[in-house]
Amino acid sequence: MSDYFQGEFPTQSVSLRKTAIASPQDPSDEASKKLAITVAEAASDRKAGDILILRVADVSYLADYFVVMTGYSRVQVRAIAEAIEDKVSTELQRNPLRTAGKAEGSWVLQDYGEVIVHIMMPREREFYNLEAFWSHAERLELPTTDDGGGKAK
Repeated sequence: MSDYFQGEFPTQSVSLRKTAIASPQDPSDEASKKLAITVAEAASDRKAGDILILRVADVSYLADYFVVMTGYSRVQVRAIAEAIEDKVSTELQRNPLRTAGKAEGSWVLQDYGEVIVHIMMPREREFYNLEAFWSHAERLELPTTDDGGGKAK
């Protein structure tokens, strides 16, 4: 059995965070919040509807924040996704770890690690109803602008 286990395991896969839940004063939570707000602002610039920021860090290990929004056509859903990628890349020098659904355009998911973005057509948003599923998560207000962008919730 000693032939199989040499004793030294790589530490890169081990989380350095002491707890799974970040405290409100945690600097990484502020960075996550800034990323979520930047995503929401980019979506608003492309007239995304019903933008919702959910802080799920206290109720899920998947991410710190979910940002959910509606695009009213497949073209708009893709344009919102591109606008988010461009703004986050320019302002925060971050790219999504994974992107799914861009070819179909009815539900695009962008995974930034601590922030997961859902850009959905109205039918998909109503059917999957992520707001109800994550109803126990804290909802954040989107900073409003005077330019008439997408509806903030």
